[in-house]
Amino acid sequence: MLESILSFELLGLGPRVIALFVTFGFMVGVFFGFFGMGGSFLVTPALLILGYPAPVAIGSSMAFVFGTAVIATIKHHDAGQVDYRLGALMFVGITLGIELGSRLVFGLEVLGIANVVVGITYVLLLAAIGVLFTRSALQTDEAVGDETGERDSDTNSDDDEIPAIARRIQSYNLPPMMTLADGSKASLWTISGVGGGVGLVSGFLGVGGGFVRMPAIYYVIGTSLAAAVGTSLFGGLMSGAIGAFTYGRAGVINIGVVTALLIGSALGARIGSSATAYVDEDDVTIYFGIMLLVASAAVGISELSDWLEIPVLDRVSFLLLVGSALLVCFMILYHGALAVRRARGVPA
Repeated sequence: MLESILSFELLGLGPRVIALFVTFGFMVGVFFGFFGMGGSFLVTPALLILGYPAPVAIGSSMAFVFGTAVIATIKHHDAGQVDYRLGALMFVGITLGIELGSRLVFGLEVLGIANVVVGITYVLLLAAIGVLFTRSALQTDEAVGDETGERDSDTNSDDDEIPAIARRIQSYNLPPMMTLADGSKASLWTISGVGGGVGLVSGFLGVGGGFVRMPAIYYVIGTSLAAAVGTSLFGGLMSGAIGAFTYGRAGVINIGVVTALLIGSALGARIGSSATAYVDEDDVTIYFGIMLLVASAAVGISELSDWLEIPVLDRVSFLLLVGSALLVCFMILYHGALAVRRARGVPA
């Protein structure tokens, strides 16, 4: 029974398993601190590849999302970058979306196809996001060229601008209209729709939804980029809490795995946050995109392993997933080390 998975026996994970999850949590923490997204969308695939049932993988990932989001929200609160009113208005949509997503997962589990459906969804989602990141990085390289030195000033000046598409959506004035923290207005229907869509993704895939929620808040609801990031993290806190509660009621959260992941991510997030002061995000964004594409292939190979009953493919898929994440972490740390050496006048 799935209910038996949440037991004190699971807290007694072997040293190798603990080291594995702490290391993976560290890598996710680095992504969280550097890119502003926790990389929790890699946790569920990793647990699926390791053979955890889909509800356990998703529930544990949601609990992990909640833990990381608490720390992040506090940090952005101190910088005044969280629109709590907007986050509260999204709460109902997020709650309903997560409940629907979790019901879909448990329904598919009864049919015995939850792992397959969630796995295929991850293959498509990771591939799509990976293509977007990679294309963005390549287009930036072509457009900027030798003018990368001007990027920082341009980005800072655009942070507080609302995208044209968001201004157009706001202009429709579909009542009831709500006033955001920056004084702009947005329809409650738009806010609820964004919350519900993100909640559905979170509940079904066990992710914080930051890679969907932040762009949606920025491009659809229409806030400044800084507020979109901070409010998105607050939304991750809510969706993580609701998701952890929903799956926790069913007794499918592996406390041992979540604890190990949180220990690693706490250290990784500090390092990733520090690296942002030295590393240009464009230098490593393409590696992040490639990592997502490799992760998509890894989950696909894992699905093939189940269908073809070739266990060795599971090992290959897990090595690809962890290896690609390690590569991105290494590149962040490598570029950070080079930047520090240059700042100190030490030859590279």
